Amino acid sequence: LWYKNAVIYALNVESFMDGNGDGTGDFEGLMRRVDYLESLGIDAIWVGPFQVSPHRDHGYDIADYYEVDKRYGTNGDFVEFMQQAHSRGIRVIMDLVVNHTSDRHEWFRAAVSDEESRHREWYVWCEKRPKKMHQGMVFPGVQKATWTRHPKAGAYYFHRFYEFQPDLNMDNPEVRTEVGRIMGFWLQLGVSGFRVDAVPFILEESPDGSGRRKPLHFEHLQEMRHFLQWRTAGAILLGEANVLPAETKKYFEQ
Repeated sequence: LWYKNAVIYALNVESFMDGNGDGTGDFEGLMRRVDYLESLGIDAIWVGPFQVSPHRDHGYDIADYYEVDKRYGTNGDFVEFMQQAHSRGIRVIMDLVVNHTSDRHEWFRAAVSDEESRHREWYVWCEKRPKKMHQGMVFPGVQKATWTRHPKAGAYYFHRFYEFQPDLNMDNPEVRTEVGRIMGFWLQLGVSGFRVDAVPFILEESPDGSGRRKPLHFEHLQEMRHFLQWRTAGAILLGEANVLPAETKKYFEQ
């Protein structure tokens, strides 16, 4: 239970240190500062989103879950950073952003281009104009709606966040299996867990356009936890459960 007394240092690669002089922080620069981070007495580093992204939402719009964005380096640079951190007894956790993808992700592109594509059911669709499509926005005043019609798909897709971040359909077992693959990939590269983005929305039953409130499926979180514990002893899920204090207990010990 290392995390119970751990000092976790949060950073974004992009703004931490530029190692190659192009004006953007990268893993090369981060590696140069691992000794400094060790001197602070920290136990773990929480690294913000660094996977391939158009960066319309600070990297939380991911276009490839299995690749480091080239502005930060390569997967090889990430592996070398992990070695540097582990050699100093520092653990690393990373963001797991699976409530939604970027609309530039190949899954979404396949979903809109072919109604028969297996990826069509990886997202949430409504053929008719949904009711109350202007409710439930995470960023009211900035967002215009939670449903947007895609002209190529001929249907409305759901997005709890911005229109360029279509929600994944967690009710689909294939999607949850893919989430396990994503976790397994980065666990294999040495991470000690994940800060899970937007947990309540991940657990929410996919909307059908009626506007009715949907139940939360905590069994999805249990699946993630069981997979994590089976793959890597001591790995953690640090959840962004942006709910009222009285509701937070439901998210523990899943």
